[in-house]
Amino acid sequence: MAYDERISDLFNPLTVRSMTIRNRFAMAPMTRAASPDGIPGANVAHYYARRASGGVGLIITEGVRLPDPSAGFPDSIPTLAGEAALGGWQAVTNAVHARGAVIAAQLWHQGAERDERDGVVALSPSGVNGAGEPKGRALRTDELAGLAETYAISARNARAVGFDAVELHGAHGYLLDEFFWARTNLRDDRYGGGLSDRTRFPAEVVAAVRAAVGPDYPIIFRFSQWKQADYTASIVEDPTELQELLGPLVDAGVDMFHPSTRRHYQPAFPDADPVLSLGGWTKKVTGVPVIAVGSVGLETEFRPGTADGPIAPAPIDRVLEQFANGEFDVAALGRALLSDPTWVNRLRNDTLDEFNGFDAQTALAQLS
Repeated sequence: MAYDERISDLFNPLTVRSMTIRNRFAMAPMTRAASPDGIPGANVAHYYARRASGGVGLIITEGVRLPDPSAGFPDSIPTLAGEAALGGWQAVTNAVHARGAVIAAQLWHQGAERDERDGVVALSPSGVNGAGEPKGRALRTDELAGLAETYAISARNARAVGFDAVELHGAHGYLLDEFFWARTNLRDDRYGGGLSDRTRFPAEVVAAVRAAVGPDYPIIFRFSQWKQADYTASIVEDPTELQELLGPLVDAGVDMFHPSTRRHYQPAFPDADPVLSLGGWTKKVTGVPVIAVGSVGLETEFRPGTADGPIAPAPIDRVLEQFANGEFDVAALGRALLSDPTWVNRLRNDTLDEFNGFDAQTALAQLS
């Protein structure tokens, strides 16, 4: 296949506040639970350094749980609190920077989706999980400011150990997304009700993080329509509602959005536009840079909890078309980078025909 000249555009740098990404590719966040007692070790630094060596411009870490017992389970999910954990992350950021990439820490609270088998009660907007069932307890109104400050502390720590940005995980039915979603936000205070009220607490988290990290530090926000509990879920039904959801987050300090989709090219609101993706609509209604994600480089979408067989590589034609049309600024890869950490370099060097797609066993061999 002849080399597509449009590919070279994907290797132009992008600057977002103080962060310059060397090209338009990111490593998507993927949970690993490979940090005993929350402390990332040398294996974690090696894992991310391999992807940086393979050409990725921006790495977004696996979810990093907040320093609150309710935030996540198991404790092998890394944290950003304590001397040992912070030292481990400093080694990670040093390793990534030495290979020319930048790195963002994804800050994560699991909300009602938290496993409670360790005896810790899950906290969420209304004590209801993504299936609409009672789970844990609802956060009191007087607890919300302290929780926002916990995000801010983690963000401040991330900057101190060399992260170039933070990403707030507001997707897939976890805590911040549970405030957005009418199914999981049944509150009758000012944090529940209409969409603008359901957006209030996530916006307050963004504002707290902005105050903690200062004006020049990038804040990324990940959101989604689909949830772990319901692939067909939606928090907004049209572009007007999308603007109502995202506008307050931009006003609070978000610099970049990461709309998570299962297929990056799927039209978000077909009645309004038969082609434009969620990333494209996000950029259109906010004007800020966007990270597109969802089956980039692969034929089949991610199916959490399933044992996928081999998945064939997909042509990047749609990626090139969307980028040329201004639908996104950065494309994030997940499973493709698990199978082949050098995917980005292969694209640049015109050897992508040697990429064999995703296979779980091959991916496992790359995680050491």
